[in-house]
Amino acid sequence: QVQLVESGGGLVQPGGSLRLSCATSGFTLENYGIGWFRQAPGKEREGPLCISSSYFSPYYADSVKGRFTISRDNAKNTVYLQMNSLKPEDTAVYYCARVPYYPSNYESDYWGQGTQVTVSS
Repeated sequence: QVQLVESGGGLVQPGGSLRLSCATSGFTLENYGIGWFRQAPGKEREGPLCISSSYFSPYYADSVKGRFTISRDNAKNTVYLQMNSLKPEDTAVYYCARVPYYPSNYESDYWGQGTQVTVSS
């Protein structure tokens, strides 16, 4: 069955960096877009923050452009999110999701369980 599992979250100081991983299984990663989303406490889910594809240029939302970098290793069935220059407002649960029709649309069909990122001094 299709599974996505996030890891790498934690507590980091403002200005710091963190790398999240999204381990996938149950499908051929090369053939699918994978996106990152987030949900801050008391707020609606935001995203996609970025989307990775094997065949198309990545997408970045303005809120993370220049600070976050999405990448993938199809051989390891894993997608990464490198987050730099983190701000307290980046605090959220981060989710990865499969985006099967990228770049035509950003709809997602399978989601991971999320990983908590807290940016605080």
